Amino acid sequence: MNELLSTQFVPLMFAGLLLFLLSGFPVAFALSATGLFFGFVGMEIGLFPANLFQALPLRVLGIMQNDTLLAIPFFTLMGLILERSRMAEDLLETVGQVFGAVRGGLAVAVILVGALLAATTGVVAAAVISMGLISLPIMLRYGYNRTIATGTITASGTLAQAIPPSLVLIVLADQLGRSVGDMYAGALIPALMLVGLYLTFVVLVAIFLPRWVPALPKEARVYTEPNGASGHVSLLVLLVICGAASWVWSLNHARIINPVLGREMAPGGDEVLILSITVGSVLALLLAAVNRLLGLRLLSRLAQQVTFVLIPPLVLIFLVLGTIFLGIATPTEGGAMGAVGAMLMAAMRGSFSWRLLREALERSTRLSIFVMFILVGSTVFSFTFNAADGHIWVEHLFDKLPGGQLGFLLFVNFLVFILGMFIDFFEIAFIVVPLLAPVAEKMDINLIWFGVLLAMNIQTSFLTPPFGFALFYLRSVAARDDYRDKVTNKLVKGVRTEEIYKGSIAFIVIQLVMVGVILFFPSLVIGNLHQDKRIDDNAVNDMLYNIDSDIPSAVTPGGNPPPDGGSMNLD
Repeated sequence: MNELLSTQFVPLMFAGLLLFLLSGFPVAFALSATGLFFGFVGMEIGLFPANLFQALPLRVLGIMQNDTLLAIPFFTLMGLILERSRMAEDLLETVGQVFGAVRGGLAVAVILVGALLAATTGVVAAAVISMGLISLPIMLRYGYNRTIATGTITASGTLAQAIPPSLVLIVLADQLGRSVGDMYAGALIPALMLVGLYLTFVVLVAIFLPRWVPALPKEARVYTEPNGASGHVSLLVLLVICGAASWVWSLNHARIINPVLGREMAPGGDEVLILSITVGSVLALLLAAVNRLLGLRLLSRLAQQVTFVLIPPLVLIFLVLGTIFLGIATPTEGGAMGAVGAMLMAAMRGSFSWRLLREALERSTRLSIFVMFILVGSTVFSFTFNAADGHIWVEHLFDKLPGGQLGFLLFVNFLVFILGMFIDFFEIAFIVVPLLAPVAEKMDINLIWFGVLLAMNIQTSFLTPPFGFALFYLRSVAARDDYRDKVTNKLVKGVRTEEIYKGSIAFIVIQLVMVGVILFFPSLVIGNLHQDKRIDDNAVNDMLYNIDSDIPSAVTPGGNPPPDGGSMNLD
């Protein structure tokens, strides 16, 4: 019996964890219980020494001292304050008015607002519930196809997992032992490309199936001018001016920023993009403020509404990401700055209160404790797992896969996709990723690229039946029964669960396409990272020789040159 346990210890440990999880036991405690139970079993059969767990308290203490994880409560607090200040409602109404005049405009507005909420709130539940309560009734009111409407809302809400500053990226960076800033930089372009694919899908539907995505009628457009004009021309002019300012900044970014930072190397593309958009956004806000204060009436009502509603959260998130990409602030410091900025924004909107702050702090604390307990549990599990050479067992398991790196990555992404149908992204990050990271590193796979690839895949877990959380969030707020619309007084049929599930299929396919794009074009991720300059041994020797030759005044303690006529020993 002892021999069987010794030879099959690691597979049995996996089976024990699976048994705990299937029994409905909380994940954090299931991980801890499995690690402790099998650790004591290993001691009894002589597989481990009796003092196996003596180092465990230091491991747990190390988790408590992990500064990287401090970014999670800060970014969560920022998002919750912005959510409770009713920012989502204003954004959806405003952006809907901008694009509502064209077919598919409401869907475009939902995607853009979802991307902005992802970059500010970072909370899937908040984004899906807000858009489900506000946008879904409007889309159904004006005849949108139900699968398109529900799919757009659920998919846009999941963007919070891919767009920096995503909590998933913070956790993955910690588990992979990489910089959060590098993970953000690597994920930025793929995340924006995913938003672009969503928008392209809506445009194609508007072209080929226009009845599915009708435009808003004129009576539904509220920010029109006294003469009946829509105000889009004024908005377009403002956009062109600010876009030109952003372009000029991008051309001169290195010339302006490098002397300030004392930096010689060229800035990364992500840094230039973020700072250029920040400059254009701040300029738009200043122009709109001057126009309102001086009563110039140079901007339309629509342009002013868009500027005062859309630009402040944009400036906030771009400043947070910009300081991280510039290296001025760590992600933790950036999150703290974002939380303070969110409080100021809420105060400016007149919606900040001690009750709002208390609720946001309570929810942030709950999420932080949840993450911490799972991390402690995964540490206990991996402690016993690695003591049994489980990492070697996992390596040998993947060694037998055909295709080398590509075969490993395809299998891992398939595994994560399947697991995402049943377990939460935190559980995938804390249980699966620590097992896969050493194998990926041994295969010489860039771990930032690996992390972004997993993050994009994990995002699909919110949309895949049967346990897609975004589907459940929308189901909780979408009308189940038929109701009479307050505006049109027409009877609107309730939303069926199967319509919500069908709506997610197209966007799951789009996300998997994006996973494939990242897989076969790693430069989309790696190309945004600052590459360290590598110097070979000959170059180092030349540098040392030049240093020696540049010290003519080198003398011996007696005031004479070294007796061998050579340079001094710099050791």
